[in-house]
Amino acid sequence: MAMWIQAQQLQGDALHQMQALYGQHFPIEVRHYLAQWIESQLWDSVELDNPAEETKAKRLLDNLVAELQKKAQVQGGEDGFLLKIKLVCVSSEQRLVQEATNASSGSGSQAMDTLSQRHQQINQAFEELRLATQETENELRKLQQSQEYFIIQYQENMRIQAQLSSLSSLPPTERTQRETTLQSKRATVEAWLAREASTLQKYRLDLAEQHQKTLGLLRKQQTVILDEELIQWKRRQQLAGNGGPNEGGLDVLQSWCEKLADLIWQNRQQIRRCEHLTQQLPLPGPMVELLSKLNADITDIISALVTSTFIIEKQPPQVLKTQTKFAATVRLLVGGKLNVHMNPPQVKAVIVSEQQAKALLKNESTHSESSGEILNNNCVMEYHQATGTLSAHFRNMSLKRIKRSDRRGAESVTEEKFTVLFESQFSIGGNELVFHVKTLSLPVVVIVHGSQDNNATATVLWDNAFAEPGRVPFIVPEKVLWPQLCEALDMKYKAEMHSGRGLSDDNLVFLAQKAFSSSSNNSDDYRKMCFAQESLPGRNFTFWQWFDGVVELMKKHLKPHWNDGAILGFVNKQQAQDMLMSKPNGTFLLRFSDSEIGGITIAWVAENPNKSGERLVWNLLPYTTKDFSIRSLADRISDLNHLLYLYPDRPKDEVFAKYYTPPLSKAVDGYVKPQIKQVVPEFTTPNPEPSAGATAFMDQTASPSVTHPNNFNVTWSSSKS
Repeated sequence: MAMWIQAQQLQGDALHQMQALYGQHFPIEVRHYLAQWIESQLWDSVELDNPAEETKAKRLLDNLVAELQKKAQVQGGEDGFLLKIKLVCVSSEQRLVQEATNASSGSGSQAMDTLSQRHQQINQAFEELRLATQETENELRKLQQSQEYFIIQYQENMRIQAQLSSLSSLPPTERTQRETTLQSKRATVEAWLAREASTLQKYRLDLAEQHQKTLGLLRKQQTVILDEELIQWKRRQQLAGNGGPNEGGLDVLQSWCEKLADLIWQNRQQIRRCEHLTQQLPLPGPMVELLSKLNADITDIISALVTSTFIIEKQPPQVLKTQTKFAATVRLLVGGKLNVHMNPPQVKAVIVSEQQAKALLKNESTHSESSGEILNNNCVMEYHQATGTLSAHFRNMSLKRIKRSDRRGAESVTEEKFTVLFESQFSIGGNELVFHVKTLSLPVVVIVHGSQDNNATATVLWDNAFAEPGRVPFIVPEKVLWPQLCEALDMKYKAEMHSGRGLSDDNLVFLAQKAFSSSSNNSDDYRKMCFAQESLPGRNFTFWQWFDGVVELMKKHLKPHWNDGAILGFVNKQQAQDMLMSKPNGTFLLRFSDSEIGGITIAWVAENPNKSGERLVWNLLPYTTKDFSIRSLADRISDLNHLLYLYPDRPKDEVFAKYYTPPLSKAVDGYVKPQIKQVVPEFTTPNPEPSAGATAFMDQTASPSVTHPNNFNVTWSSSKS
């Protein structure tokens, strides 16, 4: 067997020449697994050219087949050396394919984006880890084989000792002769044992050093995946709550975490086998302490992996209303690889306060206190064979009650943050390791009435936008730079409009002036209190309430017009006047109301009906969601004949005609339907008296002022009624 051990240490051309000796006629696996038996047979005793030796040769072959069958019954897994041989072939194949791909793609392959480069680096690191793990597996097997041979020789030495002890009964002459022979043999064996013991100890120390290097690589790779890639995914998930891009799937992250789990577990098993070998053959040296340290380190690594990959795939709603059904999904990214699904764990959800969350993260609290009662808060994790995912889907949770902390000062219920804590316990390796895992949801604000939704959303938006990774729950800055808030508002706005048209620089200048109540947008920071709590000067609402009202109005009724560019929106009354006064009469624009939440008004330039030759800019009383539920913006603009051009100079029908309501159908059974139309009396041309078959207008409500837009006429025609 010593010959095969030496053969495995061949490198370069010598290794390839050795591989070439084997093939389908005599697989290299047979040589490897039966090395000891093969080298113990007397192959040279068979004369290949002598027909009389055929029986002996056949017996040897039958014995070889029998040994192979026995080995097949007990051999588990694949040997590291054989994997290495096969990996050479796979690596060569991969290189050839890569070269062909690069040749076909030309310069395009060099224009790899940052994401692809990062993924490539991670995959390369995994390749390095696989090779390192295979190398230690190979070295461990060689150590095991050498140790087994050492034990055989040690037992041989003990047999010689026993023979020497039994020589006393022999005649002196024979005893002296046998004693001399045995003493010489014992000296040879003991000298070999002494050398081999030193060699074995060196093998063990070298292997421990290799494992230390592999563990260092594992830690580095795990840091990249858990502290960078997974944290970035969680950050994207948080920003998605503000309307940012979808955080993306977890399949790639799961594949990386599973590879980590597999490699960590392989190394852990190798270290345990090293411990077993050391216990089987104790030798002087520091191996026991080294292996104990390695075992503790690898256990810490796998513990960090398991606890960090218990994550929330689908977050509960961050504005959580009591007595309302909600859902969430938690997932263990390494559950399938570590066979956790063989004994499916149960996950429990509880709601905890900000202070309780801090205590949990500081390990100040070993049991999970609750700040409320969640119904249907237990769920068993399910394993999906097709995707290899282990997850728990909470589909029908409901927050029955909430216990709030004592609030001080101006703090309101819509600023108090809670979190949903998910926790579970499971074991791996046949209960060898037991883990108690916990994960916290993004902060949630609990409300009891829809009127609180607006301010609660403000708290959530600020937290999602400005939370730092790894923060103490749930600390966020009290003030941020204005460009940071602009980015958050733009993200929210674009998401609600489902369009790439977000907030322009001019829009942001307008918002800055509104927020800071000044003509400058160069303020260094923006106070959180002003954003969500302090009312705007002269108003009974905050900046956020005004902005959120605009978003809701646009989302429900005016999204197509915004995406068409028909709504300027973020323009104040004075700006609108300056813009329109240089345009022809009948030019109009649409701007958001300064005085009303969720309002939009029409401003237009026209002659002053009370003073000939004077032009004025007129403003209609703002429309709200209630108004547009009665008649759409496009139809209202169509009704007002004095509106001719959308600023700066587009004919209104060119912009809005595609949104007009089609004319009513003809009379059915002698009846016609009435149609509501909007008028502004001061700008309505008098109509002739109605006659048979003619259309007439009747004011539905009187209005003393042009600023009131809700003046409607009911149109009817004569009928056979």
